Amino acid sequence: MSAHLAQQALKLFVFALGKTRHHVALAQLQPRHEHVMLPAPGRRNVQKLPPAMPVDGRLPIIFLHGGFHTGAGYLTTPDGRPGWARYFVERGHDIYVPDWPGHGRSPASADFSRLSMREIAQSLAVLADEIGPCIIVAHSAGGPLAWWIADTHPDAVGAIVCIAPGPPSNIQRPLPDDPKLIEALRFDESVGCPVYSPPDKPVFVDIEFIRNFWANTSRFPEAAIDAYAKSIVPESAAVLNERFNIGGKGLYISGPNVVAARPILVVTGDSDPRHPRTTDAAVADYFNAKHAWLPEHGLHGNGHMLMLEDNSEEIACLVSNWLADQGL
Repeated sequence: MSAHLAQQALKLFVFALGKTRHHVALAQLQPRHEHVMLPAPGRRNVQKLPPAMPVDGRLPIIFLHGGFHTGAGYLTTPDGRPGWARYFVERGHDIYVPDWPGHGRSPASADFSRLSMREIAQSLAVLADEIGPCIIVAHSAGGPLAWWIADTHPDAVGAIVCIAPGPPSNIQRPLPDDPKLIEALRFDESVGCPVYSPPDKPVFVDIEFIRNFWANTSRFPEAAIDAYAKSIVPESAAVLNERFNIGGKGLYISGPNVVAARPILVVTGDSDPRHPRTTDAAVADYFNAKHAWLPEHGLHGNGHMLMLEDNSEEIACLVSNWLADQGL
């Protein structure tokens, strides 16, 4: 890769993350790994990180971010530590980090507020078909996308790792399409602390929301909260309402069997208000998957943003060891 292209790739990430200090972390990464901007069929932008020393048998990994976020969260943490993309590329995997359509560097349509989870999943499935079989590592609202891609493009997906994932709507109680009733459930963990989003405009979140649901534990790098908040992007109202299965409009799959035909790991921290142990255990049980409840692995105090918290590398190691156990 030319020095000019390398510099351009770094500039794009500085823009996405919004903090000069992240430039330092990525600059340290640059001498060892290429960063290549790929074409974006299906209205999404993808960053590829090829390993310096590929390892035979290691499947490529697609990292899927969740709602309000971009792929930048897998590249570096808000306080400048290396992200999961670097951890896994150093272990011989080709890494692909897309931004959902309308998020980060991926172009948005005029009707972004109505962008659906199915449209996002269809776009990302193009990438899985291009490089598969692959491993999908998905976080939060990326979970339903991973389930749908594996269900509808089974040959493209060799394994799934889901971090505090949203469930398939098959096992999610439909919620009423009523803003007042949803507001009354906002802090009800049994239904995922849902929020209702008016369908005619994009959704923004404030620092209070960020602190309540994403930066709510002592493991989150509090000193970098401003940098993290600047990385948050608007979200489609349709995505949020579908994520909570409001009006029964969530992303459904054909059932558990097709998805369950591959190794699946679900990872959950003990301080995530939207993901109590029973919630993610139900997702794992539905797919006959392994559920890694982090306290059982000696990891305590983790919230929702596991890839950004102060023990993120220990969690990456847990995931890497599980993949190795699967021969992946």
